[in-house]
Amino acid sequence: MTAPQKRTHWLHLRLTAEEYRLLEQQFKSTTERKISVYARKVFLRKPMIGGYRNLTADALMIEFSKLIKDLNGVANNFNQAIHVLHTNKHHQHIHKWLSGYQADRAKLVADIQNIKEFIHKTAGIWLQS
Repeated sequence: MTAPQKRTHWLHLRLTAEEYRLLEQQFKSTTERKISVYARKVFLRKPMIGGYRNLTADALMIEFSKLIKDLNGVANNFNQAIHVLHTNKHHQHIHKWLSGYQADRAKLVADIQNIKEFIHKTAGIWLQS
């Protein structure tokens, strides 16, 4: 696979407000993420994917990313608490509590993994749109 060529030449283009509005409007009707990439493809008559980018899905992906971070924090805190309880072996009631919550820990870890897999699968679909 060859490395992409470095762009070293600038093309400065002045537009009226109306021309720029039209350019933006047409840009938003494609899946391109940057107006410069869109303009380059139009200028060089390169193919591009028409359609639109689902902004709701974009917002959803941001929230998914936050959720993954939060869930990882919850899981880490839970694991630290369990570790502290394991090291506190001289309290009999802690062992009873600990054995009951081992199943909860396993379920939490499995649920977090399922959520991560769903988010990654959804992200893959989102990136193709």
